[in-house]
Amino acid sequence: MAAQAGKDILLKIGDGGAPQAFVTVAGLRARAISLNAATIDATDGDSTGRWRELLAGSGVRSVAVSGAGVFRDAASDAAVRDSFFAQTARTWRLVIPDFAQLEGPFLVAALEYAGEHDGEAAFALSLASAGAVTFTAI
Repeated sequence: MAAQAGKDILLKIGDGGAPQAFVTVAGLRARAISLNAATIDATDGDSTGRWRELLAGSGVRSVAVSGAGVFRDAASDAAVRDSFFAQTARTWRLVIPDFAQLEGPFLVAALEYAGEHDGEAAFALSLASAGAVTFTAI
């Protein structure tokens, strides 16, 4: 994979239809994607040399996405804001060009607005996975 410009990473929200159509909601200037898998310690008195043993395939997996930037338009702002206040899981897609795509249900866990008197209004948001998330190499 060649180096990627951060601005090329796209955050899209599904329209809830069938088939699902996605709309890019924002120009993110800063972002982070965190993939997590909790482990379950299965160590007991019979563990070889008292080394820790982890139970394979049994931990809880989650994805967290955070980003900051500027909304594309009023409709994008409304879609994210409505999702936050409803606290319903919507299908989101995060596209990292020439690398991968993450897609699945997420809740908007945090939404912040800010702005300078001589600049554009900006936002920051955090998404928390609320179900199975697929990872597809592009």
